[in-house]
Amino acid sequence: MEKALIALAAAMAIAIPALATAWAQSKIGSAGAGAVAEKPELSGIIIILIAIPETMVILGFVIAYLILS
Repeated sequence: MEKALIALAAAMAIAIPALATAWAQSKIGSAGAGAVAEKPELSGIIIILIAIPETMVILGFVIAYLILS
């Protein structure tokens, strides 16, 4: 039972940030598409803004590794 709870905690450490990242990127992506349509010079900034939420998933992987080890 203890191993199952540890595995569930590790899975949640990855799943919750992944869902939050997907939601954030959907909002940033739609707003970014509108901004790039009006000002094409903003494309570099939009790419950076889309990449920033990915750090949450990477940190989720780190936490899951720490939970499992």
